[in-house]
Amino acid sequence: MNAPTAQAAPLNAALSPLDAHQRVFGWSEHASLWFSLGVGLLVMQIGAYLVPALGTRDALLAIVFGSLLGAGLLAWTAKIGCDAGLSSAGLMHATYGAGFARLPVLLNVIQLLGWATFELVIMRDGTVAIARQAFGLDIGLVLPTVFWGLIVIGLLCGSMITLVRKFVSRFGLPLVVCSLIWLSYQFLSKLDASGLQALWARSGDGSMGVFGAIDLVIAMPVSWLPLVADYARHGRSGRGALGGTWLGYTIANIWCYALGMLVISAGGPGTDMVAALLLAQGGLVALGLILIDELDNTYGDLYSGSVSAHSIVPRLGIRGWGLALAGLSIVLAMVLPMHSLEPFLLTLSSVFVPLFGVILGQMAWRPAHIQPSHRAVHIIPASIWLSGIVVYHALAHWAPQYGSALPTLALTFSLAALATLSTARHARFPLVP
Repeated sequence: MNAPTAQAAPLNAALSPLDAHQRVFGWSEHASLWFSLGVGLLVMQIGAYLVPALGTRDALLAIVFGSLLGAGLLAWTAKIGCDAGLSSAGLMHATYGAGFARLPVLLNVIQLLGWATFELVIMRDGTVAIARQAFGLDIGLVLPTVFWGLIVIGLLCGSMITLVRKFVSRFGLPLVVCSLIWLSYQFLSKLDASGLQALWARSGDGSMGVFGAIDLVIAMPVSWLPLVADYARHGRSGRGALGGTWLGYTIANIWCYALGMLVISAGGPGTDMVAALLLAQGGLVALGLILIDELDNTYGDLYSGSVSAHSIVPRLGIRGWGLALAGLSIVLAMVLPMHSLEPFLLTLSSVFVPLFGVILGQMAWRPAHIQPSHRAVHIIPASIWLSGIVVYHALAHWAPQYGSALPTLALTFSLAALATLSTARHARFPLVP
């Protein structure tokens, strides 16, 4: 890999640290971006899983603690990516070696393509529900899928930096916040009519423990770990990336999980989330704005997927890869059975918990300017990651009540940190790959 010079553009933009003039995000842009990415119907639907399994107080405890911890991990990774100026693929190369890193990078591309497809389906189904309930129209599945897909393609043709600074920060964020405030007010009013005191004292049915609930809450911020550096590398300072990402995502995650819990508490188990939001006063407008906000989730998946794909095949630029992945996601959204795809995506996501446990364990002790490695494989980090995958699934199978994400993250982080500090005692320049 040739280092970028003043005379020529880097051959592989995904693996080259960004120049200073490309680092334009302050903490407010990081906060706006990650608040917006943290808001979504999928987050509300997962929040609904917490009740009636847990009591209200235990569910809120799990939501707050899990959000703070999960968003903290996301923010820590953002700081490392910003300090290094590297994409997520670049961090994987630096940690695992140039050859071996192709495996997690490829898995990341597959995962992001799947999540982008899933987001298109969410927007499509929400649009179909709005058309049917508000206007009595049956518009089918193809038209809304293509409609949202073409909008995403249009966004990918533009500048990611412009999208974040002008659309998300100045236009999208205020509208989404207003929607969440309105929906929260509507469902709190419904619950107040039946007694908030009774809701607060409500106990769970015991089908889920607090640790399992925390694992479920952490799942959403952890799912963004393979993307965060692709945006954080554009930040002006690591401190701003850390603070903005942590603040923005924590608030969004707590709010959407809690709102999902409120919707199900008001409507009862089995309530359809989209239908319940539509039936709320002003729900049509609020749901429409949330669907528009889902666009940046889809864009985020596809942009980051294109950066990762570009790191493997740099002949096709980041924008070209983005358009190719967007076209493929539109096709997949119309042909794949999404109910069977979701478990596959969640299983695939589990490989990134130990993957970033190792990255955090190593990068926490490294200097700011990390370079992608020229070695084919770093044996110790690769072995810790693969072992972490085994531990994750073993815990899920034999000790689900304790969760899988937290123990696996703690184990892989500790092993990677110990390996890095041990190496540092025996080498003159141990922290440069």
